[in-house]
Amino acid sequence: MELNLSKKCFIVTGGTSGIGAAITKALLSEDARVLVATFSPHKQVESFLTQIQDKSHIELILGDLSNEGQCKKVVEKCIESFGGIHGVVNNAGVNDSAGLTTGPGAFRKSLESNLFHYYDLVHYALPYLKNSSGSIINISSKVALTGQGGTSGYAAAKGAQLALTREWAAELAPFNIRVNAILPAEVMTPLYRQWLNKFEDPKSKESTLAKNIPLGLRMTTPEEIAAMTLFLLSDKSSHTTGQWVSVDGGYVHLDRALGN
Repeated sequence: MELNLSKKCFIVTGGTSGIGAAITKALLSEDARVLVATFSPHKQVESFLTQIQDKSHIELILGDLSNEGQCKKVVEKCIESFGGIHGVVNNAGVNDSAGLTTGPGAFRKSLESNLFHYYDLVHYALPYLKNSSGSIINISSKVALTGQGGTSGYAAAKGAQLALTREWAAELAPFNIRVNAILPAEVMTPLYRQWLNKFEDPKSKESTLAKNIPLGLRMTTPEEIAAMTLFLLSDKSSHTTGQWVSVDGGYVHLDRALGN
């Protein structure tokens, strides 16, 4: 399927690791231009860049998106580098375990890290998205629907992202700007692998978790999240907006007993 993304310009936050890296690579494979905003360590960024053969269509801007003004710099850099914006992928964030017992300060910091830059980036990119009738993708999480325990800040941020998806879809429909959210569940990213390796028997732990995923009894891959992202960014989904799409092998909506 031809997605017609060639030469179009996209911003991807957190685009050098995990799901974000898969989205960046997928866009580049479609001949798109990508501005990656990241706060990853320099070694990780350098490692990611070694995986990109043609670097002429990618630009990076380093910095903490929760710092005031950083999102404006990201948008300005994209315009300077590529001349327009056809889509924004809000992806950056971290499950920081800011729960009820960690206190108000940790909760507020979690919202700053996981939510505020979603709004800020779209705010500054909006004039350019109106020009291109662009698309916005908010990468949320199954935690917004299921809860997890011990992570109030992250859950609140992810739930708010879903609310903003519907709100923005309503507000921006007159400008033909589509807004959708993707909800990953158990995705085998390097960070997830790191977490698994903390267990005495990582393979057994992975197998136990996979039994809760009805379709294929396996984790979702970052590339599967990226494929849905590209479809929703493309004009092949031209009448899809305000949707929360779970790419999770049925983890949230199907009976997990199916794997047992």
